[in-house]
Amino acid sequence: MDLHKLLALDVLPHLLKGAAVTLEITLLTGVLAFVLSFVIGFLRLSANRWVSSITAGCVEILRGTSAIVLLFFLFFVSPGFDISLSPNATAVIGLALNLSAYGSEVVRAGILSIGSGQHEGAASLGLTKAQTYRLVVLPQALVTMMPSFGNLLMNLVKATSLVSLITITELTFSGRQMVVTTGHAGEVWTLVLLLYFAIAYPLSLIVRSAERYAARYRSG
Repeated sequence: MDLHKLLALDVLPHLLKGAAVTLEITLLTGVLAFVLSFVIGFLRLSANRWVSSITAGCVEILRGTSAIVLLFFLFFVSPGFDISLSPNATAVIGLALNLSAYGSEVVRAGILSIGSGQHEGAASLGLTKAQTYRLVVLPQALVTMMPSFGNLLMNLVKATSLVSLITITELTFSGRQMVVTTGHAGEVWTLVLLLYFAIAYPLSLIVRSAERYAARYRSG
């Protein structure tokens, strides 16, 4: 790999700009998807049959729809309904909706994994339902949710490459531009690969730290 030549052609600075966009979209989407996962997950567990059924239907639609189709719908079709979103907003909302459909199932399964005895014990202590979830159920359920959320976050990093199709110059699109400009496909894609790793690896370490913290909190 001729790094001096690539540096002279400003390949790395261009790729770093794309990597910054990828990281920004990943973080914003991750936060929104995390919140939506809990909202949808709790609605799936609602005692109201209509609420749980409608929510389950929406989840199945989102899970059965390709992320790229959802992005295209929000970007190209929604303006026809007087809903205009910027490319970045479209990317964050579209990917978050797709990811939260899977995340909500993680939340639902995590909560259901906590036995009824925990609820009965909390009730015997005079805790309200909200207090039971906040103090008893969720701290334990989060331990089981964390690995799955970590996997979803890693998948999100890779899914950000789709947003180039709605005019966003993220890391993969920047790589394609540099291949066309320089003709050094092998070198450019190697740098792109390393930059994706540089984004994903620290995030995986953060998730592992959160898992250990949650486990200590539960044992404490």
